[in-house]
Amino acid sequence: QVQLVESGGGLVQPGGSLRLSCAASGRTLNNNAMAWFRQAPGKEREFVAAITWSGNIRSYPDSMKGRLTISRDNAANTLYLQLDSLIPEDTAVYYCAASGSRYLPDDHTTDAYAYWGQGTQVTVSS
Repeated sequence: QVQLVESGGGLVQPGGSLRLSCAASGRTLNNNAMAWFRQAPGKEREFVAAITWSGNIRSYPDSMKGRLTISRDNAANTLYLQLDSLIPEDTAVYYCAASGSRYLPDDHTTDAYAYWGQGTQVTVSS
């Protein structure tokens, strides 16, 4: 049974930064593509970033490029998301997810990812 546990969320002022972590347990996810999604109150869960099993290829929505960096440490079985230049609209619960494949899906829908964490809250406010 795979378990994903996110951490690193919190309250941050606009313009600030956070680094989210997602620790995997139960089995290694070194051969799985992984991703981050987020869900704001009253909105659908949306794709934020994804990375292949090796870390060589990363994908971001155009609206978020330049402010986010996804990375992974396979030795530690951990996924990361660096959030910079945060704005209030970034307020959401952030979820990590793992695919059943090594490679990125054609579409980053929630159905493309098999395993999910419980989420960590990020609040951007002054």
